[in-house]
Amino acid sequence: MVLKKRRDHISTDSPSRMKAPKWWRVVRRVFFYGIILPVFVCCLGILFCNYRISKYGEGKVFGDTAFIPYNKVGLLLGTSPRVKGGKTNPYFKNRIDAAAELFESGKIKYILISGDNRRHNYNEPQAMKDSLVNRGIPKESLVLDFAGLRTLDSMVRSKEVFGQDSVTVISQQFHNERAIYLARHYGIHAIGYNAKDVSAYEGLKTRMRELLARVKVFVDFFINKQPRHLGEKIEIPG
Repeated sequence: MVLKKRRDHISTDSPSRMKAPKWWRVVRRVFFYGIILPVFVCCLGILFCNYRISKYGEGKVFGDTAFIPYNKVGLLLGTSPRVKGGKTNPYFKNRIDAAAELFESGKIKYILISGDNRRHNYNEPQAMKDSLVNRGIPKESLVLDFAGLRTLDSMVRSKEVFGQDSVTVISQQFHNERAIYLARHYGIHAIGYNAKDVSAYEGLKTRMRELLARVKVFVDFFINKQPRHLGEKIEIPG
């Protein structure tokens, strides 16, 4: 009888039922609330921002000139003509092709080329203009915006500097969707003509940056971000 009671006593105090040490419980809480939960919330935020922007772009981006509505101005978003190593940037080439297609189909009358020219030896708008002229697009149909430092700047300047309330954005689809979402916030009616995308391997870094760029859209809205430069108005003829 004594032996049985002793065995019962031993079983109730077995290691499987013992509480974890206090320091270990603290470590687990810190790990969950300090790492796991914030990462989970951040991932949800990124997914929400991307879904919201892509959803809004439905029905506003086009891949065929036969179906896209007419706009006087096509807004060509700039990018570097070359990648590291000196090779042609496929994003650049495909945007030039798309802009030329849209112009030649009669769906736009002017191409507003907006890009970065912060450095003396780096000029996205001029490089795009040269490529379009080589494609046979008349110079008088090309307008340059040298202060399109970001997509936000390009969109807002198209209205505030160049006087356009309605534009057709020309870039890859993921970029068009973000530009169109920005346009809505700043009172611009925008649609997009999709340039050909690049392979998943070539575009991996760009697409990863795009995830964060879409989050930044909402941050910019919250802080009421404005373009770095505005300046005097420039008229695009009717």
